[in-house]
Amino acid sequence: MSLVLKGRGLVGGKAEGEALVSRQPISFVGGVDPNTGIVIEKGHEIEGKSVKGKVLVFPYGKGTTYNPFAVYAMKKRGTAPAAIINVKSEEILLTGAILAQIPFIDNLDRNPLEVIETGDHVVVDADEGIVKVTKKKQR
Repeated sequence: MSLVLKGRGLVGGKAEGEALVSRQPISFVGGVDPNTGIVIEKGHEIEGKSVKGKVLVFPYGKGTTYNPFAVYAMKKRGTAPAAIINVKSEEILLTGAILAQIPFIDNLDRNPLEVIETGDHVVVDADEGIVKVTKKKQR
């Protein structure tokens, strides 16, 4: 089964990859190791998983004003997510995505946390605000 979702493209570009979904907010400062892309926040739903090259789906960012620089550093090191989908963006993480030129979409017409699962294949076209999801059970 495939789904097409429409949202608000905040940072343009196209990317695709395996979805990594968290129902918890993510901080890129202290929550993700910038050298590996692995979530290191203790007790986080996706602790121990790598965001590298994934389409990262979560409600919103959290953390400090240093977050944009952490996201930028991850991009330079090749450990950043391929794209970010948020339920609702917040300015600090959005600034990081702008600096790093990571496609970023929010305000989808369906809650991405309810229709996208970890392991689904996701194609993000942030220029058009379109997300195409192929469910992992169908591949």
